Amino acid sequence: MNKIRTRIAPSPTGLFHIGTARTALFNYLFAKKHKGDFILRIEDTNKQRSEKKYEKDILNNLDWLGLKYDEIYYQSKRKEIHKKYLKQLLDSGHAYKDEIIWFKNPNKKIVFNDLVRGDIEFDSSLFGDFSIAKSLDEPLYNLAVVVDDHEMNISHVIRGEDHISNTPKQILIYQALGFDIPKYAHVPLILGPDKSKLSKRHGTVSMSDYRREGYLPEALINFMALLGWNPGDDKEMFSLKKLIKEFSLDKVQKSAAIFNIDKLNWFNNQYIKNTPSKELAKLIKLKHPKLEKIIDIEKERINKLTEIEIGFYSKLPKYDSSLLKWKDMKKLEIKESLEKSYHILCDVKDFNEKSLKDILIKNTEDDKGRLLWPLRVALSGKKNSPSPFEIGEVLGKQETLKRIKKAIDKV
Repeated sequence: MNKIRTRIAPSPTGLFHIGTARTALFNYLFAKKHKGDFILRIEDTNKQRSEKKYEKDILNNLDWLGLKYDEIYYQSKRKEIHKKYLKQLLDSGHAYKDEIIWFKNPNKKIVFNDLVRGDIEFDSSLFGDFSIAKSLDEPLYNLAVVVDDHEMNISHVIRGEDHISNTPKQILIYQALGFDIPKYAHVPLILGPDKSKLSKRHGTVSMSDYRREGYLPEALINFMALLGWNPGDDKEMFSLKKLIKEFSLDKVQKSAAIFNIDKLNWFNNQYIKNTPSKELAKLIKLKHPKLEKIIDIEKERINKLTEIEIGFYSKLPKYDSSLLKWKDMKKLEIKESLEKSYHILCDVKDFNEKSLKDILIKNTEDDKGRLLWPLRVALSGKKNSPSPFEIGEVLGKQETLKRIKKAIDKV
């Protein structure tokens, strides 16, 4: 068996989309499982729409996701190669010039075995002759892709099912040029929750946006792998290394993959929880002397890194005194509860989460909420926040006592 070589061929005409990223992942996994090569080909022949910023976006995000390519090519630098084969088609009578260059359709049945969908049959007479170049210097998609895949020794073309209709035309060009035809695998499209093609109206779709919003690359890799591929059991958590071992095209589904943001958020939460806070702190553009501790506190309950805030840890927000009330507590009871917390905490020497929890729980009566609720609100100024033990460690003794005193004055 010849060496497995797959490719991803994005156009630098827009931001790197999750659909392209998922196709890149499948190509990468298949190649690496079989000790093969994963090729990146930038299809930048559209001069009007191709931009360097989009090329950079493709490269940066492949790197961020950990999808390392073995070779990179730029289609715009391959004009002479395309011209050579266009001339060959014209000279052999398989193509003719009529303002543009047309491929002469032999009008026959084409059958190819798709590694995802099985045998697919086309009658080429249904689409007639088709254009393959605007001129010898301007090849169109179907010609360029065939020549490039042949020259790059691509063994498997793994791409979205929206390319199925291109396949018979490309096979005809392969046959006319005497090239070996690669194996094809057309993977399902990713659809939005409303079953329409995934687009911006469904929310974030570009890798750069996911990155900015605080998603981890490991979470996206895991999530994308399960968009159209099923391991055959109930396992859900897969590292890139594990995916390389487990991935196979025969487990890629035929039906469309439905994008579920809640599932992506669940995966991201799992990876955030299992990543050391020291590592997460490097990814978060926030400044706080106890940022790692804040991340420790917050990471259990967040779905995205951007949800970590240092707000009330840095500055107590304005809040209404009614928030300090637990159930049916009277004002005097709230004041007494806060004064009790103040006196207890004045004597604490090791001001850390464990010691604070031990001493406060020890001093609560049957209803823990009567002591802990007013204290937690006094420290955070919020209805929902981490425990007063966790907040107290971040704030330190001086700031904790200061905030309790402020709450007593409020009451």
